Amino acid sequence: MTTAHINGIGTAVPEHDIHQPINAVLRTMLPDQRTRRVFDRMTEHSGIGHRYSFMRAGGRADEQEVEEQEVDAGGFYPRGNFPGTRARMALYETQAPRLARRAVAALEREIPTGALDDITHLVVASCTGFTAPGLDLQLATELGLRPDVQRTLVGFMGCSAAVPALRVAYQAVNTDPAARVLVINLELCSLHLQESSDLNALLPLTLFADGASAALVTAQPTGIALLDFLSMIISDSCDLMTWHIGEQGFNMHLSGQVPQRIKQTLREDMEQAGANKILRGEQVKDFDLWAIHPGGRSVLDAVEAGLGLAPADLSSSRRILHDYGNMSSATVMFVLQDMLRVHQTRDNHHDEARGMAMAFGPGMVAETFRFQMAG
Repeated sequence: MTTAHINGIGTAVPEHDIHQPINAVLRTMLPDQRTRRVFDRMTEHSGIGHRYSFMRAGGRADEQEVEEQEVDAGGFYPRGNFPGTRARMALYETQAPRLARRAVAALEREIPTGALDDITHLVVASCTGFTAPGLDLQLATELGLRPDVQRTLVGFMGCSAAVPALRVAYQAVNTDPAARVLVINLELCSLHLQESSDLNALLPLTLFADGASAALVTAQPTGIALLDFLSMIISDSCDLMTWHIGEQGFNMHLSGQVPQRIKQTLREDMEQAGANKILRGEQVKDFDLWAIHPGGRSVLDAVEAGLGLAPADLSSSRRILHDYGNMSSATVMFVLQDMLRVHQTRDNHHDEARGMAMAFGPGMVAETFRFQMAG
C-alpha cells in the first residue's frame, strides 16, 4: 500500500520583527491605565518573543513618541484612517508570492537537487488574502510548473488549514503513487491590523504574524509518513472563533472560552475513546511526538492539560510560538519542520517515532493527522 510522505519542509518569514513595536503602538489605543496594565500583563505572559511582517513597524520604546508614531514606517496604517480591504488585498497580491517563493527556495535547500522537478499537484492554503487569478496560479507560473499541474486552493479555513491541505496531498499520492505534490501555506496576518479601543479586539492582534511554508509530498519513503487524517467539529462552538471580511480588512474574534472548550473536548474525547475520536482509540502513551498548532500560550496549556501531556511534549510548539508567534495556517508546518530537524540530528534518527498533529480553526474544528518519522 502506498504511503504518502512529507519529504521536506521549507519555511520563511519576512525580515521585520514587529512584536515589541506593534505591541507598543497597540497599547496606546487603549483608553486608560487599567486596561493598559491588563494588556501589558497579557503580552508579558504570551510566550511570544518575536513576530515578523513584511512591513516595518514604526513604534518606538518611549510612549510619548509612540503616541504620535504611525503604526508602520511606510504609512500604510495612518492613525485614524486605517486602509480599506481593497488596499490590503492589493498588497497581498504582490507580497504573498514573494514570501511563498522564499519558502519554496528554503524547501529546495532541504531536499535533493531536482526533487521539485515535474510537480503534478499544487496545493495552496491561505486565509489572509484573495485574488483571482489566485496565489496558486501565480506560483504555478512563477515556479515554472507544468501547464497541466492540478491546483487546489484551500481558502479561509484559518489556523487549521495546513491539515486539510496535507490531506489533499495525501489523497493525491494514495490515488497515484507517481504524484508529486507541492503544498504551500502562506499567511500575511499583519495585513489585518485594526484600530480599536477595545481590549478584547486588540489582544488577538498581539499573537499573529506573517509566515510561509512549502512542503513536498510524494510516495518516496523519507521524512514524515502521513498515516491518516481525522476532522472533528466541536459542537456549539461556532461563535468562539470567527474571521469575517470587513470594510477595513478581515476581523478576527477569539473568545476567551476557546482554551477551556479545547481542554474540555480533549478530556471528553479520551474518556469516550473509539476509532472516530481524535486519538483513534489509542492512548497518549502511544505517541512519541505532539505537533500542536501554537495558537497561543493558553491554547497550548489547554492541550497539555486536556491530554495530560508532560511539559516537554509541547517543546517544539512552544519554541515556534516564542520565535515566530501565530502565523495561522503555516505555523504547524514550522512545528513539523522543527521536529524533523531534531529527529534527523539524533544518532538514532532511523527509529520510527509516532506522532499526532493537531490544529484548531473556525467552526470550531479540530483537524488532526497521525504521522511517523521515516528516517
